[in-house]
Amino acid sequence: MKQADFVIPLNWKNDSFRQIKNPKTLANPASSFPFSFPVKPYQNPESFNLSKIIMPLGDNLGDKSDSRYCGVETDFNDDMPHVLSYNINGGFDFIVAPLMEPGYRPSLINTASRESSVLPFAGSDLVLSPAQWSSHVVGKISSWIDLDSEDDVLREDSETALKQELAWASHLSLQACLLPTPKGNSCANYARCVNQILQNLNNMQLWLRIPLVKSDDEDDDSVNGTSDGMVVEPTDSWELWNSFRELCEHHSQLSVALDVLSSLPSVNSLGRWFGEPVKAAIVHTDSFLTNARGYPCLSKRHQKLLSGFFYFSIQIVLSGKAVHKLPVGSLPSGSGQADNNAQQAQKHEIRSYLDYVGYLYQKMEPLPEQERFELGYRDFLQSPLQPLMDNLEAQTYETFEKDSVKYIQYQRAVSKALVDRIPDENASTTTVILMVVGAGRGPLVRASLQAAEETGRKLKVYAVEKNPNAVVTLHSLVKLEGWEDVVTIISCDMRCWEAPEKADILVSELLGSFGDNELSPECLDGAQRFLKPDGISIPSSYTSFIQPVTTSKLYNDVKLHKDLLHFETAYVVKLHRLAKLSPSQAVFTFTHPNYSPNISNQRYKKLRFETPVETGSFIVHGFAGYFDAILYKDVHLGIEPSTATPNMFSWFPIFFPLRSPVYVKAGSPLDFQIWRCCGNTKVWYEWCVTSPTVSPIHNCNGRSYWVGL
Repeated sequence: MKQADFVIPLNWKNDSFRQIKNPKTLANPASSFPFSFPVKPYQNPESFNLSKIIMPLGDNLGDKSDSRYCGVETDFNDDMPHVLSYNINGGFDFIVAPLMEPGYRPSLINTASRESSVLPFAGSDLVLSPAQWSSHVVGKISSWIDLDSEDDVLREDSETALKQELAWASHLSLQACLLPTPKGNSCANYARCVNQILQNLNNMQLWLRIPLVKSDDEDDDSVNGTSDGMVVEPTDSWELWNSFRELCEHHSQLSVALDVLSSLPSVNSLGRWFGEPVKAAIVHTDSFLTNARGYPCLSKRHQKLLSGFFYFSIQIVLSGKAVHKLPVGSLPSGSGQADNNAQQAQKHEIRSYLDYVGYLYQKMEPLPEQERFELGYRDFLQSPLQPLMDNLEAQTYETFEKDSVKYIQYQRAVSKALVDRIPDENASTTTVILMVVGAGRGPLVRASLQAAEETGRKLKVYAVEKNPNAVVTLHSLVKLEGWEDVVTIISCDMRCWEAPEKADILVSELLGSFGDNELSPECLDGAQRFLKPDGISIPSSYTSFIQPVTTSKLYNDVKLHKDLLHFETAYVVKLHRLAKLSPSQAVFTFTHPNYSPNISNQRYKKLRFETPVETGSFIVHGFAGYFDAILYKDVHLGIEPSTATPNMFSWFPIFFPLRSPVYVKAGSPLDFQIWRCCGNTKVWYEWCVTSPTVSPIHNCNGRSYWVGL
């Protein structure tokens, strides 16, 4: 691997980096540190070369996430070059290493020598290059630290040592440091000190070590502890994390490193963590079982958990000594340089555990084509379209038009409607009048004409489009396809057009991520005057759905703006790092045509979400919204998770954030209320939580977010 191809294995990108003005500083962090003096490269007989530095777990089609790289937790050693060389050559991509000699206590240094003493760090900053420190070392803060101790000396020593070690880590430009697990349920002083440090910290992440423990029964004999010697009372460790995170004001640079032990909580309980900012999972060697050949392996539940970590870009860190005695002759045999490298890698005492993690990674199913297409959109907040106020750009049209699945469903719906409308015996003598309102650049026109050809029906099409730029393309398409005798193009807003005749079928593509959020009801209520009394609307109805979610990533992205407006805006987003806390529930339903004498599109809904007690407590950052539409009879399309149309990408879910996250105790219901409000010039949503706590009503009078009529 050439120096120019050097890859950074650690998750070096801070979520807040999207705000950085100069993207060039993100392209190659290994070369972007502002050192003003030449750093002497590390020279050692045991040194590693760049061709060995990057040894990912394997190749998985479409996956370029940080979960490809695996780390190892090491003991203190003041020969840092040797530690790094041994582990990198052994197959690992980074180390989690103590920065300070474990016997150091600030109070043991007398006052006279304190100013002149050299702190017992693990070597000078010059023993490794800046790129090696940054790319391959996560600092491990001393495990003896206890900032909430009743012992004044220990508490003061802990605070001093914590600040010294993090200052040293910052000096080394480390990307992350592992903080020790809080020693008890009370962690206020520890959190206070960490929060102070976070206020002035560079881009380094702080990983708080939390054991993956939740006891559903007081008599649970599961192993509750961490490798740094702490024993945790049978409890829900998520509560400990949540208390610490709340005390630190949900700071975006505070993350979690989960200690994965031999016993795991319930599936529902584990699911909460995928919405939390988990950066690493520390898997202990004593959590491994032994397979029939004598090699380490993991239980089915552990395997499934690691697959989840891989999918959500959570890096695995192995910890502990080898506890399996491998069969004799298990080392690879052969000849040549490749074999020598393999045998050298096998010298690492826990290489067999790394190989097994690599095996789990490589046997994952490759990402489907649709997910590979959507990778760049994951957890990226986008403002919803304003389809009546704004004209779409060509690039937006092109993206929507590539969604063949959607248009296949529309073609099926039109085909069924044509067959129902015109019996076979009248097919050659009767012409069906079909209007496409919001025709865009013509994909629905094409789908309708293909349906007519498929069913042998005669069709006359009116294509109504308000965007003059799209109309240019429509005219070109009609001429190119020879549709001049069949298709009439109307360059006009459907709300203003007076149709020369009534339609048998009205086809539209006005749905938003929440069904009605792009004003489909208002548009179709106005356009239904074009329909014959027994005319058909495609779609015939649609329903919005909503569910509570934990998504620390999106919450922090919204919080970056530091204003009310962004917390009262509904975003379109490809949801990825989140925990779905309860099944989605139906919200608003609209049916077309709607011949009610007093049509009102205002809506109000009260919902109660229940979660199993075994899930434990959780935090709600907002609500994810979806829709499901009936195009005609049994032909539907939608994005509601339980009924979503496969391989359709035209719509991402919508996200309604909460200004303040809501804590919900285990077994407690969550009450949510949402309004769809209509004015003379705009439509907007208002929403709030009313139990277990009461939140403000968001977006009152549409002050922050609305869709213009």
